[in-house]
Amino acid sequence: MYRNQQYDMDCITWSPGGRVLQVEYAMEAVKQGTPVLGLRSDTHVVLASFKKAQSELAQHQQKIFKIDDHMCIGISGLTADARVLAEYMRNECLNHRYVYDSPMLVGRLVSQVADMSQQKTQSSSKRPFGVGMLVVGCDEKGGRHVAAEDAELFEEALWRRHARRGLRREGPPPLRDLPDGNFFEYFAMAIGGRSTSAKTYLEKNFETFKSTSEEGLIQHACEALNKTLASDQTLTTKNMSVVVISANNKYREISADDLQKYLDKIEKKEPEADAPTETAAAAAPMDTSG
Repeated sequence: MYRNQQYDMDCITWSPGGRVLQVEYAMEAVKQGTPVLGLRSDTHVVLASFKKAQSELAQHQQKIFKIDDHMCIGISGLTADARVLAEYMRNECLNHRYVYDSPMLVGRLVSQVADMSQQKTQSSSKRPFGVGMLVVGCDEKGGRHVAAEDAELFEEALWRRHARRGLRREGPPPLRDLPDGNFFEYFAMAIGGRSTSAKTYLEKNFETFKSTSEEGLIQHACEALNKTLASDQTLTTKNMSVVVISANNKYREISADDLQKYLDKIEKKEPEADAPTETAAAAAPMDTSG
């Protein structure tokens, strides 16, 4: 990556290939983060995330942050950067409610966060936010939103493919912000590590989401999130969280007892082909004992 020529020492220097490398590094931090996904129907939006613990002695780190009664975010990447953006979004929602006596529109807030992210790429003394965000919510217009801030341009091609299939954007669609200041709209989206498998699942099933019930959306979210895990990992009520928002029922996190009912219905994964056999695993200690 042209490291010898020091084209990645700040975020305002262009490489000979026409790239801003520090922005790409910020996007790479999102790809290596924990998976999070969002999807919507005509009545509800669902946000699901996988939680990791630093060690067996540590508590699982929360990846979903409540912004307002009608809005929340799921993050992938640097949690410290996400806390800064979450605090900014909460203050904006609070100020908007104080001045206008109404909740802030999701699309407007996403646009402001995108502007804030883009400003970080124009000064040598600053760095881009190393976090990707999915923003979901229901605003006063009755729109369901899934907005994302992460590192890929996957959605532009997806919208073109939807247009060729005769699908139109009805109502406020999902959105996505990127560390470089771009944001996109979605029916459903997944970001973070191993999120490609979840995207594939969402692409195959998103046409049915429009008329799906709340329970159906939650089940789809669990199935898609399960695709992001390795064969030796399983979803539990401790390592995942699910939030539901609708126009009538505001921000609500699914309890562990209710979530377990959905996890019991998840399709079992087949073991990976390259998994070590029991014979090889048993022989490994003998090989290293000498």
